[in-house]
Amino acid sequence: MVVADSPCSDTGTILRVRGPLEFTCRLDSTDALHTHKVISRTFQTLHSQVKSESCVLTVCDSPVIIWPNRGVHATPEEISPDTLCEDLHQWIQTDEQESAGKRSAKKKSKKSSAVNVINLRLMMEVTKTGPVSAPILSKTVQKSHFLSTTLPIDCVIRTTCNDTIKDAFERLLAALTHQLCEMEKVTLQHMKGTSLVKPEPLHFLLPEPKGLVTVVYPAGVPDSQLETQRKELHQQFELPDDWPYFRRANAYHFPNEPYKDGYLRNPHLFLTHPTLENGKVYLVQGIYSYHHYMQDHMDDNGWGCAYRSLQTICSWFQQQGYTERPVPTHKEIQQALVDVGDKQASFVGSRQWIGSIEVQAVLNQLLEVTSKIMFVSQGSELASKGRELANHFLTEGTPIMIGGGVLAHTILGVAWSETTGQIRYLILDPHYTGAEDLQVITDKGWCGWKGPEFWDQTAYYNLCLPQRPKII
Repeated sequence: MVVADSPCSDTGTILRVRGPLEFTCRLDSTDALHTHKVISRTFQTLHSQVKSESCVLTVCDSPVIIWPNRGVHATPEEISPDTLCEDLHQWIQTDEQESAGKRSAKKKSKKSSAVNVINLRLMMEVTKTGPVSAPILSKTVQKSHFLSTTLPIDCVIRTTCNDTIKDAFERLLAALTHQLCEMEKVTLQHMKGTSLVKPEPLHFLLPEPKGLVTVVYPAGVPDSQLETQRKELHQQFELPDDWPYFRRANAYHFPNEPYKDGYLRNPHLFLTHPTLENGKVYLVQGIYSYHHYMQDHMDDNGWGCAYRSLQTICSWFQQQGYTERPVPTHKEIQQALVDVGDKQASFVGSRQWIGSIEVQAVLNQLLEVTSKIMFVSQGSELASKGRELANHFLTEGTPIMIGGGVLAHTILGVAWSETTGQIRYLILDPHYTGAEDLQVITDKGWCGWKGPEFWDQTAYYNLCLPQRPKII
């Protein structure tokens, strides 16, 4: 069910090969044993294709073509088996190169991705050199079942700066054949009669030193029915049994692929941590989306900050795999409060504020997530809450919603010194009204580190600290 690549390093290149392999076979009977034998035989044919000289890997957005089973023959001729993998980058035409002239006057991006990805396409040569035989047609009248599907091959390996094309592509072919074995197991395990379940390869980035891992799941089978497989994976990789690592929502998002929904993810990762004497930094764990004023064609400027903070929290639970429910809209949040009896029906569609207590109620109603509420009688007391906040990010790792006066914010972490009591707060500000511009958001402090003076020293505050379910 799984293949683990070598441990990830801070920098390096991922080789990712994708492509369709056509799976077709004919069943002369529906006997289960016969069906399994035919399917296994068909997978052996696919193994032979991948190992044949007809197997071709093309580097996307480049003229590079590689025949891995012909002594790693490649074109252009400047590329040899001893060429370093990282040298393939110079052949790849990127969007940045195409628009370099247009962007010359603009600022450079905040931070380049530490991981480079080289995308390859798996293909098969269908023509051969030499004399061609005339086709022969035959006709057989027979009742049989014809099974057909497309296997979505998706393999990854990590390379180092010293890996040659020969070494890397040998490992890549081994990963391809292993993935076919895993696909065969999943197909046979979940087959019902003569109905094929398509195998679905997913990649997961585990804590160091385990690195990038590929798991093959049966497509269409929900996560709720795959708990036994996840438990086995947690045992295999010695992972804790109170945090999801192998739900579909946990799948690794490759750095060269934009998110389709348009929201920014984890803008705090592009910030420099503050330095405090004997201080440590405690941060949100996992991935969240930045939700703020004026998104989703919704003009909530001046009243929707707590709604947006709640949406950010909901996105965290969604993207860690705790829920498959989409991030709720303002109206869905309001309806949830009506459903629990907290508000009157007229509240739905209004522009009324909500606070930490309402955020707690909505999380419980929509996601079945419980929360702790921390009361602070005046903003100056927040400076003394370093231990509680640090412990929250260590044990729960969820974003915190804080409301006070007429403003709401999201706390993503704290830098805190146990010896001096110094503290800084990592704030995600939902009052931002601009575009999804990471440069502006981080440079202008919409996502940034703030001191104790950030809070109104005389206003009271309520903090909603969501507690994550202890599940896998």
